[in-house]
Amino acid sequence: MKDSVSILIGGKAGQGIASIETLLAKGFKRAGFYTFSTKEYMSRVRGGSNTTLIRVSNTAANAPDFKVDIFVPLDTAAYAHARDRIRHDSILIAKKSDVECDCTLYDCDLDALAKEIGNPIVSNTIAAALVFGLLGCDGEILREIVTESYSDQLRDWNLQALTVGAKLAHKSGNCRYCIEPHPSSRAAADFFLSGTEGIGFGAIAGGCNFISSYPMSPSTGVLTFLAKYSRRFGICVEQAEDEIAAFQMGMGAWYGGGAAMTTTSGGGFALMGEGISLSGMSETPMVVYLAQRPGPATGLPTRTEQGDLELALYSGHGEFPRIILAPGDPKECFDLVREAFDLADKYQVPVIVMSDQYLADTVFSIGRFHIDGKQPFRHIVRTEADYKRYRVTKEGVSPRGIPGYGEGLVLVDSDEHTEEGLITESMHVRNEQHGKRLRKAESIRSEALAPEIDGEGNIAVVGWGSTKHIICESVKRLRDERVASVHFSWIHPLCASQLAPLHKAEHIIVVENNATGQFAKLLRLNGVAVHDQILKHDGLPFFVDELAEKLAALLKEIR
Repeated sequence: MKDSVSILIGGKAGQGIASIETLLAKGFKRAGFYTFSTKEYMSRVRGGSNTTLIRVSNTAANAPDFKVDIFVPLDTAAYAHARDRIRHDSILIAKKSDVECDCTLYDCDLDALAKEIGNPIVSNTIAAALVFGLLGCDGEILREIVTESYSDQLRDWNLQALTVGAKLAHKSGNCRYCIEPHPSSRAAADFFLSGTEGIGFGAIAGGCNFISSYPMSPSTGVLTFLAKYSRRFGICVEQAEDEIAAFQMGMGAWYGGGAAMTTTSGGGFALMGEGISLSGMSETPMVVYLAQRPGPATGLPTRTEQGDLELALYSGHGEFPRIILAPGDPKECFDLVREAFDLADKYQVPVIVMSDQYLADTVFSIGRFHIDGKQPFRHIVRTEADYKRYRVTKEGVSPRGIPGYGEGLVLVDSDEHTEEGLITESMHVRNEQHGKRLRKAESIRSEALAPEIDGEGNIAVVGWGSTKHIICESVKRLRDERVASVHFSWIHPLCASQLAPLHKAEHIIVVENNATGQFAKLLRLNGVAVHDQILKHDGLPFFVDELAEKLAALLKEIR
């Protein structure tokens, strides 16, 4: 008996794949299983071939496998698109005349059955009930969810579809992949959360009260999420005319005493380069959510990649401190975005939070976590009549005032400036002010988060951002005590204490979703010896079975 089952649903946009994902995820959760779902989709409003992977487990599992146990293609194009993900022992639910495979085939004409009900769209609900029944789950659970979710004729059609699917499952008998829910998972108070939702909730907890963005996938979900809750939490939402304006609006909000963020992807972030530099010079805080997708240019706009790290590191002309964070799951999304607002405010620097399409669109099972009652703290001072916005301090952080709060005049400028904020061309003042800004880096490094290490081996498999759970589970599958996984969520600036565990490792393997090993290069710049790299840049995330196989091959060569 397996401890997890991977179910792949494929079809074209508009065919209801998101609906079947929601129905099955809720259903398996109520049945007592841990549930994880992720998706890949083409850049089309209608048509194309998209898939959703649902992984059901009796233990916590938050990473995908490439090869699947059950595949339900809702059309022939979906089968052609994802047929490589079928094993010889997989179960395929499809019309026999539409497919050729050497796996177990459950011959079902879902479209014809849906038309008999009266609405072809409910073929996805028939499929959901069939899969649910094949795994030995109680069909009444799905009926409860449908009754809660729909009304009138649509509810009746879906209830009929559930009946048809349940009968097909009963006729076929339970499949070889039946798994038993773990008692603890029934009692667990975990919940579903996507990376997008984690970012959004973190922004709310961090005190965000202004967001200005130009829509760009895969970052747009955060903009719409905060718009949804804007009235409840007092957030001003502005869809800007372009990314340049979006960034500048955000800085204007910070200047006036607000707490702002902007959301974008690589192409939009490229347009924000001058704004990043202005944030550095004017020492105006800013929080940027950078959700990566494959480039260059438009690239693969609905796929995933970790290809923009160097863009985040080096965008904006001139030298100035910045902070880069890269969460690995929705819990880290919440924690790090919440922290990003405080860091940006405290050190008066841009903070870039990096995600990607995979993390943004993936739904994880997250255990309930405690949120402390700490209210967002604004690092703002009441100004005196002799206030100096850029007063030179030992740590490099000047007291930040805002217009109208005190007697002082708050001057900021993109030119080099005096302590008062007046334009200058004095070389002495230039050295003084530039040195002041750069001194903040040392204090920032003291805030750096230690990498998360799982295992005690001397071979370190290192990743950053969204590869967190994929690497961790891949290493565990190897059952090799020599190997430990190391996850970095604080990317820049790195500090000695963060890197100390890597200096102790005898062999370092860096895993990244890009073609050139950008984080590995950053580690080398900081004196870390990287021995091997596993890279992927085809628009898909790593998969546990795929990565475990590549790691196993490498480990055979390491003595």
